[in-house]
Amino acid sequence: MTINKTIENRKPIWNAISEFYLDTELQKADYDRISKILIASNFSVEELKDIDLYEVFPVLKENLLSVAGVWTGFNENWLNKACEKVYFKRKHRFFRWKIRFYNRFLYSMRKVHWTEIESRIKTHYN
Repeated sequence: MTINKTIENRKPIWNAISEFYLDTELQKADYDRISKILIASNFSVEELKDIDLYEVFPVLKENLLSVAGVWTGFNENWLNKACEKVYFKRKHRFFRWKIRFYNRFLYSMRKVHWTEIESRIKTHYN
């Protein structure tokens, strides 16, 4: 698979996962919609979590910490360009270490989302 095709395949995932970083409470319908996108990607839950951790989290972690964070949605073009840039760093050892360090403190803010998504994916495949 070419790098361009890989990036194009990730864009819907980046956009779906970005909703975990909004300053709003996701509803059942949101989780259902996000789950459908993630299921359609054919990535495993672990691969999706890695995409979140190493491609989306580095771009959007600041919104989790902001008092007046984004709540209406991220600009899709900006998000895709930023995630693509980070995509090429995801294998570097220092980058991975730094992201895992930040994630230790901030994963709790996304954990409920992953619990909801994993439950829906599991139900889909059973």
